[in-house]
Formats: sequence, C-alpha cells, structure tokens
Amino acid sequence: MKATIPDNISEEYYQISTEILSSFPKYRPPVDLFRFREDIAQLQPYTRKGARLTNEQVEEVQRMCEAGDLFVSRSDHPIYSQHIVHQLDLVLVDKNLKEGEVADIFQQALALRVNEFIDQPVKPVFEVLYRDVMVLTEYLWQDKHRVKQFMRRLHREHSLAKHSLNTLSVGLWLLVTSMGDNLKRRDLDRAALALLLHDLGMAKVPAFILSKSTPLKPDEKDKIPLHPLVGAKIMHKMGLAFDELRQCTLEHHERLDGSGYPQKLKGEQISRLGRICAVADSFSAMISARPHAPAKELVPAVQELAADKARYDARYTSLLLNALVTNAFGTTGKPKTEAPAKAPAVAPAGE
Repeated sequence: MKATIPDNISEEYYQISTEILSSFPKYRPPVDLFRFREDIAQLQPYTRKGARLTNEQVEEVQRMCEAGDLFVSRSDHPIYSQHIVHQLDLVLVDKNLKEGEVADIFQQALALRVNEFIDQPVKPVFEVLYRDVMVLTEYLWQDKHRVKQFMRRLHREHSLAKHSLNTLSVGLWLLVTSMGDNLKRRDLDRAALALLLHDLGMAKVPAFILSKSTPLKPDEKDKIPLHPLVGAKIMHKMGLAFDELRQCTLEHHERLDGSGYPQKLKGEQISRLGRICAVADSFSAMISARPHAPAKELVPAVQELAADKARYDARYTSLLLNALVTNAFGTTGKPKTEAPAKAPAVAPAGE
C-alpha cells in the first residue's frame, strides 16, 4: 500500500521519479537524498550528495523511489536543475517541478544550446538544439498558458543568446494569443525554432562592432543590414529552409512601410510570422541594456512600438501593450519569486 505523503512536504522537497533517478549517476547521486518514514510522517536524511552508495543502498534507493518515498530538498534546486538542463526531456516526466522552476530550467538549457550553435553552426550541434526546442513545444502544447511564465523572465541585459530567448518568449506569446485554437502543433514547433534562431546572422558580425558604445563608422554600419541574409545562408547550407525559418530570419527587420531591410518588403508582402518576429525582436532589443543604449522599461518600450503603426503591425503591438499595461503576466520582466513555505519537520538520521 502506497504511503500517504503530507501535502506540505512538496513545498520544500521534490519527490523523485524513477526517470529522474535513472538519470543520476548510479552510485554517487549529485544531491542529498531523503526517505519518507510513514510511521512518523516525516522525511529522514538518507545519504549526502556525492557519497558513494553500496550495492544494497542502490537497490534500496530504487525501491524507495518506486514506492514514492524518495525525495530531494528544494534547497538543492540549483544542482537538480543543472542536472535536468542537460537532459531536458526530464521536465516532461517530473510532475513535482513548479511551472516557474520549469521555465528557469528551459531558459538555462536553451541559452546553453544557442551558445553552442553560435560557436559551431553545424548539423550535429543543431540537432541537439532542435531536440530541446521540441521538448519546449511539447511542454507548451500541453498547456499554452505556460508561455506566461517565460514572459515573466525576460532578460534585461543583452547577449545574442538572451536576445534570442526574449524574442522566442515574446514571439510565442503573440503567436499563441493571436491564433488561439487555430494554432496547430506543427506551427508551434516551426515558429519556436524560427524565433529562437531569427538573429543567427548576428553571430557573424565582428564583436568589436557590437560592443561599441560610440556611433558606428559607415563601413561598420554597412555590416549590420547583411545579417538577415547571412543567417538565412547559414541555415540553407544546413538544409534548413522551411518557410517559418526563412520568414523570421529574413523578415524580422522588414517594416510595413517598406523602410526595413534587406528586401524592402511592404505590407502584405511580409508574412504573419515575419510581422510577429519584427515586434518581438524590436521589443526584446529595446528592453535590454546594450553598449550603445540603456534598457527601456517594458511599457514605454511597447508604447513606442504601438505608436509606430506605419512600421509595426498594430494587431501584435496592441496585444502586447494591453497585456503589459494590465500586468497580465504578473511580475513581468522579473524572475518570479515565491514566498518560502514553512519546511516540514525532518527526522534526524537514525531515528
């Protein structure tokens, strides 16, 4: 008969699933392990992180896990989350993670994958990134409202990976909100990948240009408008030329009045996803501190975009403006914090 676990324990401890346990090093778990004692209705320390288990302990740990009696402290969340970052599909089976904790893990994992791909844009590295993006879309497909957690975690300092994550979060929220029940899983999968990689070409712009705090010289400035073409070329060489990726890569700097680049597209010549990416990209850039410009606050930034109806699609700027003005995301732009729950009693070892 399965033990009855007091509800308050899950506030301070994770109940480890068999999938999570099997991903740990067999003899040296990276976290402190606790076992639930039904006779005293408390958790009891079982083994310390890094301690070597005997064969008997390995078997006992497995039995406790299968019975639902094996826990790890939430104080070990940094270790626990770093472990899952490298095996991201574990978030789909760990039902004890809170949505905010899952969003943090996705942020860490995808930033890692984007940086790896920027450093080495080759097919094997892309395939690892693709796998993790598909884990994200599976997670969001199960409950599309989860995208709000990502909108609460927008980065306010600029790097290419952080900008990519911000654009992904904002773009997916706009896509999910504007399409509603008409959104297909295939659309979500492709849009997520395209939004994340929309600015890949910027990786080929010399770092000294991107880090300058003074006005660019004409020859330096000329290198910037080439990055959409460079990004599209990189992806095409890898055989990744599906419409959504092409649209985000080539159209995120196009503007409705034809003042954008690189193709000077106008109005309906710009795809729906291209328009969404344009709003998400510009907003993400505006709210992040860059060498040549300080970060703007969220509402003033989107107000500026919403006022520019000649260049940005008002359907999407209005959606974002209304959400931010009404604080639809909670603590938008700041990591979500939760009041620590009172820890349940933990029985001393050996009780």
